Amino acid sequence: MSAVIRVDNLGKKYLIGHQAVKGHATFRDAISGIAWRYIRAVARVFTGERAKRADIEEFWALQDVSFTVEQGERIGIIGRNGAGKSTLLKILSRITEPTTGRIRLRGRVSSLLEVGTGFHTELTGRENIFLNGAILGMSKAEIKRKFDEIVAFSEIEKFLDTPVKRYSSGMYVRLAFAVAAHLEPEILIVDEVLAVGDAQFQKKCIGKMDEIGRQGRTVLFVSHNLAMVSSLTTKAILLAGGRIVVDGPTEQVIDRYAQLLSSDINVPLADRTDRAGNGDLRIVGFAVEDLQGRGGNAVASGQDVRFVFRFIRKPDCRMENVVFSFSVESLTGEKMLLFANDLTGDSFSGIPLHGKAVCTIPRFPLIPGIYRIAAWAKRNREPLDVISPAAEIQVIEGDFFGTGRRKKPKFGPFLATHSWVIESSRE
Repeated sequence: MSAVIRVDNLGKKYLIGHQAVKGHATFRDAISGIAWRYIRAVARVFTGERAKRADIEEFWALQDVSFTVEQGERIGIIGRNGAGKSTLLKILSRITEPTTGRIRLRGRVSSLLEVGTGFHTELTGRENIFLNGAILGMSKAEIKRKFDEIVAFSEIEKFLDTPVKRYSSGMYVRLAFAVAAHLEPEILIVDEVLAVGDAQFQKKCIGKMDEIGRQGRTVLFVSHNLAMVSSLTTKAILLAGGRIVVDGPTEQVIDRYAQLLSSDINVPLADRTDRAGNGDLRIVGFAVEDLQGRGGNAVASGQDVRFVFRFIRKPDCRMENVVFSFSVESLTGEKMLLFANDLTGDSFSGIPLHGKAVCTIPRFPLIPGIYRIAAWAKRNREPLDVISPAAEIQVIEGDFFGTGRRKKPKFGPFLATHSWVIESSRE
């Protein structure tokens, strides 16, 4: 294989303006602003340097980014919001120029970064297929040859001659991805925009990107859905603060990202600010205990365990029809288990000012690994408190079947009680 993308010491700097005047600007402020701009222009002429302003801040969205992508590789780009993922894709798509460094691309690039990019709202879907295809570098003959495939993939044939300004965001994405994917690019770049589509269409898009990868073409994919990144890509790049933290096999990079996210979970629940709900009741503590009340953050497969959520409520708030719920999720965001007192029919006659909601789970069924807990409380479907993720637990190997065997299963995340017999058969 040969390198189709080579990025060397890439950097992107933005100048961020800060409002120096509090409140509304006056006519005097406007005049002084004009005078300042004139002084700055004169200073630039005589000194060759830009005059510095106290209300202008330099912000590096990317800094010292270097990596190489070989032909046919499927690369996931992950990181928190503001890490520089979208900026990197915009530079690779030639939408914006880098401040430092350089990139080298081999082959035709097709990108899908924002809903409706390259569309004209007054034109119909049919007309925008030709317009967007031309922008992406397709010839008119190529567009005509691919037209039926694009329409069939987008599933908008009924609205093909309707102006796209009347399309929903999901219809925008369907049409835009269909055009971009059928361009037959050597490099396909896709941002988080696919999150707008429904689950069925997302699955369809993943299948198409997987097909593109198997054809020896290159895919760069940005998403916060780590399960999707894991299933689609073979390698990944983790960005934080505009720099590459690690790149390599996808699972290793996702594990490193999970370690970074764990720093948020280590903050005590009572001090967490990344929560939703009206606050009439707040979850302030979490613990995993055995049936004797011994606590920790580890549970063995097959162990009887109690999940304990400490809470406080406001004294003047009525608490009726309160539901406590939590889910157990993988580090990639896949929901494994859901527990809620309304599912079991357990109801509470009164909620104390300070209390604990305790959920007992016999023979915990997950295989060894690290899992996240998302917790929430509702009153008559109104969110009181929502924290996701709220905590992490570690599941260790245990004697689930009571046979003394603790071998870790190779398939699937769950263990289930079962038995075997041999029966006679007439056949």
